[in-house]
Amino acid sequence: MFKIAKANFSAPFAPGSLEFGGHDPDLLAQFCVSEGWTGDLSSGIIRLGQWSTMLHGLSSSECGLLSLMHCYDAHDRIRILDIFEQGATAASCFCYSTTILGTGGHRQPIFCVGESIAADGKHAGSLVGVFLFPRFKLEPGSQLAIRQ
Repeated sequence: MFKIAKANFSAPFAPGSLEFGGHDPDLLAQFCVSEGWTGDLSSGIIRLGQWSTMLHGLSSSECGLLSLMHCYDAHDRIRILDIFEQGATAASCFCYSTTILGTGGHRQPIFCVGESIAADGKHAGSLVGVFLFPRFKLEPGSQLAIRQ
């Protein structure tokens, strides 16, 4: 899943969809670890939380985009890089999912949802988002879905 859309923060939810107050953080925590992250487009620095740093196999909570993506499935890196590049040039909402390739051949699914504020005369540009890590790992050689 790789999506990017022009940001429209004033658009209301569709009728019958969840309101912001209708979420259940305990239910989310039962199925996945979630953690926010931020990015500064002027410096290229992405700031991660403790879990995201560990699950991405990084030694520091501050990194660049290529360092962040080094553990992602190689087939997905170009598409994810393209999403971030588009987000850096225009205010956007985006999402992607991939797999982190961990030690011992284990694979950890990851989902990312975020938004960007592109650089302009008043702002340097920034990114903000959340990573979701389902509470399971895939055994070596297994897949969530077969690619065609």
